[in-house]
Amino acid sequence: MYFNLVMIGPPGAGKGTQAERICRAYGISKIATGDILREAVHDKTPLGQKVKETIAAGSLVSDEIMIGVVRERLARPDALRGFILDGFPRTVAQARALDEMMEGRGPIIAVVMSVPMPELVRRLGVRRVCADCGATYGGPGSITESTGAGRCTKCGGLLVQREDDNVDVIRQRLRVFTEATEPLVQYYQGRPTFASIDGLQPPDKVTADLRAHIEAAMAVSRAGGRAET
Repeated sequence: MYFNLVMIGPPGAGKGTQAERICRAYGISKIATGDILREAVHDKTPLGQKVKETIAAGSLVSDEIMIGVVRERLARPDALRGFILDGFPRTVAQARALDEMMEGRGPIIAVVMSVPMPELVRRLGVRRVCADCGATYGGPGSITESTGAGRCTKCGGLLVQREDDNVDVIRQRLRVFTEATEPLVQYYQGRPTFASIDGLQPPDKVTADLRAHIEAAMAVSRAGGRAET
């Protein structure tokens, strides 16, 4: 079963973790725009040079750049069979552009991950990434939860804090999300394929709720009716 899933939520809401689980369950591609941008910064590409200072400051990359990045990625063969978008759209302008890209490719299932602000600050404060391979660690039960440090279980690299995960930048990123991204909920919430998921639940329960909504949204889409959420 192929579908196009958009995951909306502030930094630290668990979008990346849940996207990976859903991708494994359904065999579709995860497209994390943050990973694409960080890779460009690491490789010092022209795109990376444009976004390096923006990411470090906790601000949003321009709509024009993000739409171009996603348009190119969604044209690749693996994305034609369905995908999960993590980190896009973040503005209504991006959402409208995505709707245009999806013409003839099936409906968009939109899910907002809801987590209280204090928990978001706590999660981001303990999140770490591998300095060598970029793997992300954080959340309940992780090595960073108790020590704030450690080594990557994949390659042995040192776990470090991302530039945009210090306390000042965290608060700035959450402020930017509130101002610029929350209108997406209003944009999508009238659609039968929209749902709000409680991201404060245990990860397995969040995954179960996501899968239940995906199944219901796909059934409604096939029937041409409206979902009950």
